[in-house]
Amino acid sequence: MKSFVSYLLAGFLSVSAFAAADPDELLPATEAFKPSVTRSSEKTATVKFEIADRYYLYRDQFKFSLQPGNGALKADFPAGKKKHDDYFGEVETYRHGVEIPLSSDTAFPAGAKIKVVSQGCADAGVCYPPETIELALADATPAAASAPVPAAAVAPVADAGDGAGLFKQGSLFALLAFFFVAGLGLAFTACMYPLIPIVSGIVVGQGGGVSKGRGFALSLVYVQGMALTYALAGVAAALSGTLLSAALQNPWVLSVFALFFVLMALSMFGLFELQLPGALQSKLNDASNKLPGGRWVPVFVMGALSALIVGPCVAPPLAAALGYIGASGDVLRGGLALYAMALGIGLPLVVVGTVGGHVLPKAGPWMGVVKNVFGSLMLAVALWIASPVLPAWLYMLGWAVLAIGAGVALSALDTLPPHVKPGKRLAKALGVLLALLGVAQLAGLLAGGRDPLQPLKPFAGGGQAGVVAEHKLAFQPVASAAELDAAIAAAGGKPVMLDFYADWCVSCREMERFTFSDAKVQQQLAGLVLLKADVTANTAEHKALLKRFGLFGPPGTIFFGQGGAEVGSRLIGFEEPEAFLQRLARLTATR
Repeated sequence: MKSFVSYLLAGFLSVSAFAAADPDELLPATEAFKPSVTRSSEKTATVKFEIADRYYLYRDQFKFSLQPGNGALKADFPAGKKKHDDYFGEVETYRHGVEIPLSSDTAFPAGAKIKVVSQGCADAGVCYPPETIELALADATPAAASAPVPAAAVAPVADAGDGAGLFKQGSLFALLAFFFVAGLGLAFTACMYPLIPIVSGIVVGQGGGVSKGRGFALSLVYVQGMALTYALAGVAAALSGTLLSAALQNPWVLSVFALFFVLMALSMFGLFELQLPGALQSKLNDASNKLPGGRWVPVFVMGALSALIVGPCVAPPLAAALGYIGASGDVLRGGLALYAMALGIGLPLVVVGTVGGHVLPKAGPWMGVVKNVFGSLMLAVALWIASPVLPAWLYMLGWAVLAIGAGVALSALDTLPPHVKPGKRLAKALGVLLALLGVAQLAGLLAGGRDPLQPLKPFAGGGQAGVVAEHKLAFQPVASAAELDAAIAAAGGKPVMLDFYADWCVSCREMERFTFSDAKVQQQLAGLVLLKADVTANTAEHKALLKRFGLFGPPGTIFFGQGGAEVGSRLIGFEEPEAFLQRLARLTATR
């Protein structure tokens, strides 16, 4: 899992890519996750889990109740480590170990037990079914009331430099330095591109007499508008817990702001102008000019609005920051942390505002070129923001249209005069490259490809995979060992493939999306009887079926030959289409 630092500096959601796991190397759930309980008073206790290396537990899968009677217990969860996956979004996990304080409104009765429901996974790509255990409080060792649980023991083990540790026990200076550096890293992402022409326009628009001092002051006021907006977001996160960070991942929020970036881009291209109504704009300007400093207020407001503009663009790292702040509940530190991060984001903008007025040419035709360039970048940012909510084909089509359009705008299809300047030739060369890239994206899309990074993969020969089939595989469901035996007997000697699946299994989803959807894989599986054991509910029959094959949980893919005997090598975890095709080829050779 990404550490908090790399998550902030990198930006988005990484895609999980697990290799196939060896079932003999996986630990049983009882060894991977070892629970215990300690009673600290008549109404409080602490449940502790020792977690093996390369395994983790999900925070939101914990459930606690007091037995008998299924009494309610309040859990004080420590902050977990952020983890992103493409199916479940932002989740928190615990690694190495975790202690969770519990409390009851009434005293624990004699002979009481704590019922614990938990679920975890292995880094190898296997997820265990939800586990239910009961821990007897009578066997727990009462803890001395004067011996509080150390913070280091309550919180999950954190990497060095992790922001969660800084919130709980680090110095304020270290916290602010950490977030400032993180913001500085974000300043060099594509999300900041739309702000550069805004700052440049503020300074250049002041006329030819703008000194470096005034340029510095204007850009600093602009950045302060951004910083204070982010500070308010930090305060709101501390007051609302993690609700604000979750809102940034909402598909409706992403879609609305992606549309906003599209409108901004079209405005850059000159299709229309985005501005307030003339009467309202005039009143605001008059009120602003009457204040000391004249144009300082509009610049400050522009900075605040810019923070809202780029907020969804940096949603993954910003959501991570807000999540840690929300878990801490510290209003002062939350506000100052986001303020420091915004200052880091704004530092390059202050440099542009200070030096830009003396380095950049005065207002003229060059600004039209800049607007076109940044308009294209805004469209790219909009496409990137909307990627989590777009179908794969539409996402790839968007890049094709954008690349071809940018290439045509750079004169890719125009004839240049013989004595044109070198800059024009370079622009045309770039335009041709972009147009070719767009055509490649479009050709790959029409051929069934869905990967913008490998658009021509469907045209690769041999055993290459990568083309998405039109239809899903038709699996016959089996829910118990008896149904499995009956299905194998009914196969009439044909080879059988059994796939273990669960809705909460990330690698199972990856197998469905990337491997079982591949056209060549489906072609090779056409001669097999396909069975699927959906163990999402984790019933007694499901547990018995998993135990029969020595599996701790899905995913697992097992092959059977004539007579129902297992053949070939099992697949435990996710496997790419190319590797799965090779597995099927070896299976065919042994039949």
